[in-house]
Amino acid sequence: MAKKKRDNIDRLFVAYKPSNIGSNQYLSRLKWKYNAAKAGFSGTLDPFAKGVLIVAFGKYTSLFRFLNKTPKRYRATLWLGAHSDSLDIEMVKQIDDLAALDEEKIKKAIHSLEGELEYYPPIFSAKKIDGRRAYDLAREGKEVKLNTIHSTIYEMKFLHYCHPFVTFESTVSEGTYIRSLGRMIAERLGMQGGILSALERLNEGQFHFEDEKALDIKKCLNMPQNVYTKERSTILLGQKLLRDDFEITENGTYWIDNGESISIFEFDDEGVHYLLNRVSLDEEL
Repeated sequence: MAKKKRDNIDRLFVAYKPSNIGSNQYLSRLKWKYNAAKAGFSGTLDPFAKGVLIVAFGKYTSLFRFLNKTPKRYRATLWLGAHSDSLDIEMVKQIDDLAALDEEKIKKAIHSLEGELEYYPPIFSAKKIDGRRAYDLAREGKEVKLNTIHSTIYEMKFLHYCHPFVTFESTVSEGTYIRSLGRMIAERLGMQGGILSALERLNEGQFHFEDEKALDIKKCLNMPQNVYTKERSTILLGQKLLRDDFEITENGTYWIDNGESISIFEFDDEGVHYLLNRVSLDEEL
């Protein structure tokens, strides 16, 4: 029996990745489900983690960097006294027997992370060292030295404590490692061991899981709309544009409604530049 040819469909939606599957493997399942030829996602989730995954098919895969997907919010459970180089339950090698802690002390440690934070990412991460992923080097038993990174921690919320497990929520900037936040909470409680036993991404900016319904691109962009005051055909043909022919002329990034498509431009001191042109709109909406 001949294999069915996949379709070149354009679609943006929010999926919900379950635990115990990699993000790439889950994307393959979605491609099969929708018979999509080209697909991508934004914001890799670790295999043990679950939750929101922004998925695009076809031409919409070029839109990820223009989407309103920050801040991100996570719910995590910290296992106090557990040791793992990966800072999660995949590689547990030791569990300390700990006395219960005062709940107020735990709340204080959690809230102390709010603000601008400088810290080390996990050695089991996708950070590159001389062209190789840190997690590949770590699995080979090689020494991994990573530079510190910066994140904005907008809110840390204590949810509950059932010794030795602490559940909290974090609202953070893009690129934040929640496993590292768990480690820091444990350290501020005076402990050597502390890993995440569960992690769920609740949303990425405005994106929440709603049964994989197709999203309206015009409502998902992280930039203001502009209006071109001359003939629309100039844009559709990709011809040179003048800043004075737009309603908003200040430097910045803008999107334009072409009717059945959108275009994205950047204005700088040198003029107007196309970033994406004639991205067709999803007719399923």
